[in-house]
Amino acid sequence: MITSTANPQIKNLVLLGKKTRARKEQGLFLAEGIKMVGEAPEHWIQKLYVSETYLMEHSRDDRFCRRDYEVVSDSVMKTISGTQTPQGILAAVSIPSWDFQTVSGQTNGCFLFLESIQDPGNLGTILRSSEAAGITAVIANDTTVDLYNPKTVRSTMGSIYRMPFFSFKEWKKNIQRMKSNGMKLYAAYMMNSLNIFTFRCQWRSAINDNDNRPYTFFSQTADNAQWIIMFCSKDNEFMFS
Repeated sequence: MITSTANPQIKNLVLLGKKTRARKEQGLFLAEGIKMVGEAPEHWIQKLYVSETYLMEHSRDDRFCRRDYEVVSDSVMKTISGTQTPQGILAAVSIPSWDFQTVSGQTNGCFLFLESIQDPGNLGTILRSSEAAGITAVIANDTTVDLYNPKTVRSTMGSIYRMPFFSFKEWKKNIQRMKSNGMKLYAAYMMNSLNIFTFRCQWRSAINDNDNRPYTFFSQTADNAQWIIMFCSKDNEFMFS
């Protein structure tokens, strides 16, 4: 059992919880809690960690029969946990590698583009709402908050394992490339907008949200002269030919 926070494994887990760069370099993120660990695909889990108390209360959990796990003291689990009251189970999970060409090439796809979403909880909520709405994939620009930060991971409620997510520096070029391949682009906008619940958009389409800042890149590129519910304003205006 690990009882010291000076243990190299524990130091690395703390680093993965705090630093985007560490997550990217190692290709790992932390999934915490019974639901998030329970829904993680088995082959994504690289290492399982449980607290001493959790092991005593869940000793018959078949996860412990199928894979290597590390027991840590309750105080150590609290150190590496991103919550005030840890459930006592945490996993180091591989960041998935979705194939963009395969996903974006789907005949009847519907994609959600995100522009500079800054709140981790909002991003997680968007991801799980997208799964519920039947969105094919979520595509963000590189200034959007890291999907694999612990707060975002928790707020996805497991959708992070099932919803393809892409983050691109050359985000605008990907949008225009998809448009040139027949994708219809719709932007959300609060003023003079159509109701998203009654509007019928074409399949093979893309919808945008950008975290409460109207009139950005999508005002220049959207195919529809009217808008579907926008949450934005005049920051980051892009002039696009």
